[in-house]
Amino acid sequence: MAKKDPYAALRFKEFRFFLAMRFALVFAWSMQFVIIEWEVYSLTKNPLSLGIIGLMEIIPAIAMSLFAGHIVDQNEKKGLLLKIMLGFSVISLGLFLITVPSLVTSLSKNTILFTIYGLVFLGGIVRSFMGPTIFSLLALIVPKKDYPNATTWSSSTWQLAAMFGPASAGFLISWIGVHWSMCFVFACTLIALLWLTKIEKKPILNPKIGEPIMQSLKEGVKFVFNNKTILGTISLDMFAVLFGGAVALLPIFAQDILKVGSEGFGILRAAPAVGSIITMFAAAHIPLNRNAGKKLLVAITIFGLSIIVFGLSTMFWLSVFALFLSGVADGVSVVIRSTILQLHTPDNMRGRVSSVNSIFVGSSNELGAFESGLTAKLMGVVPAVVFGGCMTIATVFGTAIVSPSFRQLDLEKDLEELSKED
Repeated sequence: MAKKDPYAALRFKEFRFFLAMRFALVFAWSMQFVIIEWEVYSLTKNPLSLGIIGLMEIIPAIAMSLFAGHIVDQNEKKGLLLKIMLGFSVISLGLFLITVPSLVTSLSKNTILFTIYGLVFLGGIVRSFMGPTIFSLLALIVPKKDYPNATTWSSSTWQLAAMFGPASAGFLISWIGVHWSMCFVFACTLIALLWLTKIEKKPILNPKIGEPIMQSLKEGVKFVFNNKTILGTISLDMFAVLFGGAVALLPIFAQDILKVGSEGFGILRAAPAVGSIITMFAAAHIPLNRNAGKKLLVAITIFGLSIIVFGLSTMFWLSVFALFLSGVADGVSVVIRSTILQLHTPDNMRGRVSSVNSIFVGSSNELGAFESGLTAKLMGVVPAVVFGGCMTIATVFGTAIVSPSFRQLDLEKDLEELSKED
C-alpha cells in the first residue's frame, strides 16, 4: 500500500481558506462563550446560572436542528454559511453593547442577565444552522478519498481555535475587561467572513430540491437510526459529553476552589484543547482508522478517569494536567467520530445527518453544562464532577457489552472501497 500523504487535504487552496475561516469563527465563538460564563458568574455567584447559559443555547439548537438540516440540503452551502455568520456577528455586536461599562452600572443586574440569556438563545438558533453547513461544505472542497485527512485537519483547526479562544478570553478579561474583550470577538467574526469570501459557490448535490419538509426530515432521521455505526457512535459520545461536562464549572474551580483568577481560568479552559490539538496533529501522520471502535471506547474511558481526577484535585497544575489528558482522549474521539460521519453519510443527506448528530452530540455540550450546574447545586461542585466522570465510564462499559459489533469497527475497509471507486 502506498504511503499516505499527511498533508493531502492541505494541498487544496480552498481547503486552506476553509481552515482559516473555521479557525477565526471557532476562536470567536469559544472566546465569546467563556466571556459570557465569566460575566454571568461574576454577576450572580450562582453555579446554576452557568447551567442556564447552556440551557438557553440548547433549547433553540435542538428545536431548530432538523429544520436546519433540511434547509442546508436544499441550498447552496457557501451562500448559506455567509448569512449564518452575519447572524453570529450581530449577536457578538449585541453582547459588546450590553457590556458597555456605563450600561452595566446603570441597568439592573437582572436586565443585563436576561439580555445576555436572550442573545445566547439567538446564538443557539444560529448554531443549529452552522454545524450542518460547515460539515456539508467540507465534503464539497476535497475528494472523498481525502475525507479522513481533511476531517483530521479540520478538527485540529477547531481544537486549536478552541485552545487559544478560551485562553485569550481569560487573559483579555484581566487586561482590557469584558467589554473590550467582546469587541475583539466581534472583530474576529468579520475576519472569518473575509476568509469565507475566498471560497467559490458549490453545486447542490441533492436531487430532491423542493421535497416536502416533513418527508425530508423523516428520511434523514430514518437513515441515522438505520445506520448502526453512525447511531452507536453519536449515542456513545452524547452520554459521555453529557456526564463529563465539568468544563462548565471551571469558573467555580478557578474563583472559589483553586483560587487562580482569570488568568488561571484561561489556562484551565485551554488545557483540554491543548491535549486535543496535539492528538489531532499526530493523527494526521498516524491514522486512527484501524480498530477504530476499540480506540474510541478506550479514549472515552480515559476521558472519564481524567474528569474524576480533575474533580478531586486541589492543586492547580494537577488540575491542568487532568484537563489536558481529557483533551488528548477527546481528540481521539473527535477524529474517529468525524471520520465515521464523513465516510458513512451520502452527499445529498449531509445537512440532515449532521443536524441529527447535533441533537445527539453537539447539543449535549450545553445539556451537559446544565446537568453539571444542576448537580453542583444539588450535591456540591466536587461530587458533581466525580459523579459525571463515573457515569461516563459506565456508559463506555455499557456500550461495549450491548454492542459487540461496535468493538470491531474498522474504518480502513471503507477507505479501501473509496480508493477503488476513485
